[in-house]
This record gives sequence, C-alpha cells and structure tokens, in this order.
Amino acid sequence: MNQANKPNRAKAKQNKSSKAETKQPEMKVTTVKGIPGLHKRNLHQGRYDFSKLVAALPELKRFVIKNPRGEQSINFSDPMAVKLLNKALLAHHYGVTYWDIPQGYLCPPIPGRADYVHRLAELLSKECKSLNHNLVRALDIGVGANCIYPIVGSTQYGWEYVGSDVDPISVKNANRIAEHNHVLKGKIECRLQSDSQHFFKAIIQPGEHYDLTTCNPPFHKSLQDAQQGTDRKLKNLSANKAKRGQEVQKQCSKEPSKLNFGGQNAELWCPGGEAAFIKNMAFESRDFSRQVLWFSTLISKKENVRWMRKNLEKAGAKEVQIVEMSQGQKVSRFMAWTFKTPQQRQEWLKLKSK
Repeated sequence: MNQANKPNRAKAKQNKSSKAETKQPEMKVTTVKGIPGLHKRNLHQGRYDFSKLVAALPELKRFVIKNPRGEQSINFSDPMAVKLLNKALLAHHYGVTYWDIPQGYLCPPIPGRADYVHRLAELLSKECKSLNHNLVRALDIGVGANCIYPIVGSTQYGWEYVGSDVDPISVKNANRIAEHNHVLKGKIECRLQSDSQHFFKAIIQPGEHYDLTTCNPPFHKSLQDAQQGTDRKLKNLSANKAKRGQEVQKQCSKEPSKLNFGGQNAELWCPGGEAAFIKNMAFESRDFSRQVLWFSTLISKKENVRWMRKNLEKAGAKEVQIVEMSQGQKVSRFMAWTFKTPQQRQEWLKLKSK
C-alpha cells in the first residue's frame, strides 16, 4: 500500500465522520388515516335538512326539488341554487346572516371545508390538552371572496383569523362579510397580498405570531387546464343525473362552460399548478418559522403528497402530518408542518392554556 495515501484517506474518513455528526435529524412524518364520514364536530352530518334551511333562508325554497327517491334536494349544476344553499347553511349553522359573493367567484362546498378546520383544531388540541381556542390566531392564505375558513374557525372555536388574497375584490368582499355579521365582528381581518409570488411576506407583520395557517391552493396550471377540468366535471354531473333518471340539459358546444361553484383565475389556476404553488409555499414558510407554529395546506392531487414531503425536508421542517379526510367515495387530505421541536411547541402553547 502506498504510505503517502494514508494521511489523505484518514483525513477523508475524518471529514465523512464530521459530516455525519452535523447531518440534520430526519423529518418526522405521520399519516393520520381518515375515519369514513365527516369529523365528529362537523355540523353538517347526514342529509341536508331543507325545512330548517328554508326557515333560515326563505329564498332557497324555490330551488328545492325532489330527487328520484322523493327526497328534498337542489340542482347542484345550478350556480344560483348552490350559492343559496351555502347562504342558508351559513345562516342556520353559523349565525352568519349576511353573506354574498360577486358573480363568478368561488362558492365552495362548506361541509368539506369545515372538516379541514375541525381536524386542524384537533391537531392543536392533541398538542396541548388544556388549549384555550379563544387565544388561537390563524392565517388563511387565499381567503377568497367567500371567507369560509375564517367563518368556520372563528364561530366554532373563537379563533382570531387573518385572511389574505391577491385579488382586491375578494379582500373587499371578505371584509364586508366580517363587518356585517355580529358573530364575526372583531375576529376576522382580510389583507391584500400585492405580490402574487409570495404567501407570507408583507402579510405576516413583524411581531405577529400565528398558531396555524390554512390554504386551498389553485388546482390547475393554466386557464385552459381549468376549463378542461370544468368540462370534465360538468360531464360527470350530467352522467350522474342521467343514471338517476333526471333530465339532462344540453349545452351549446360554442358556449364556455360554467361550473356550479364558479371561481376566478387566482382561485383556480397558477403557473405550474398545485405542485409549484405548494413547493414555493414550503420554502417561503421557512422564512417565517419563528412566527408560525403549524403551517398547512390542502393537497388535491395525491401524487403531490410525496412531492411536498421532499420539498419540506429540503426546507428543514422538523415534523409533518398528512391528515386524510374521507367523505363518501371522496378522499381529500391536507399537510401540516412545523419547524419547531416538540419541546418548543409545548413552550409556545403554554401561553395558550386555560
């Protein structure tokens, strides 16, 4: 053996050993499997009670129909019927008597959105058994004109919510909803994000701290992609109606499709779609790791879960939870991540205890 090579090999071995010692600890990943059905605290269990919903919002009555089984329902492909159903649900279950959105803006199904909030609340409660939810401060990225997550979080748990959006019309409308309902007054503030390339920058102010964040990312990567998705959903709606023996209305092929829940560009698509959006969010969240306890976002595409895990590991997240939500045949999920150790989280939450 060449004696001259021995010191070099010894040095290389020492460097390798040194790198091993400074290697970051592995990110802890936990998958929480969804029990079929809505969360136990979700107010939307079972079928909609249309007698109570009509009592809360009489204008819904003219949109109530009978399905082939003779049960009360609405035409879910009618945007106005869906909007009034949401309005009635918010009035009946949450005491939100003033709620409206501009034409063409996203009108999301409330039961599934509420499940996200309830399961995040459960995550926090497991971290701190004596948590006082009235002291929780949350941030919703992309609040939209509908303001659904802040409404559910503030009325169900007493959370103080800040919402942000790149669309000034959405911000103005969400703030109007917050100001015109006594159950929301003083609990919700919506801010304009003037730079669409950022999520937390210029929204989270110096000295502000948040216990959690929520987000429903744009699903599509282009307007054309969003339009194709709309066409597919309308086709599926028509096919399901045909199976149930309901009349299917034909649409002129030259007319652009309009989905029952609407949606503006920023709500439906962004360059690179969901994958690019959540990757950028993962890396920017690192810059605000001292001001936020748990970040989170919905993940629509299952294949993006692994992608997000890789990016969060690169960003230096300490722990990730993948929480599955199962409603009927549909399985949705959100990912929550933190840059704090369990001990650091306990110290944080001591200030939020009863």
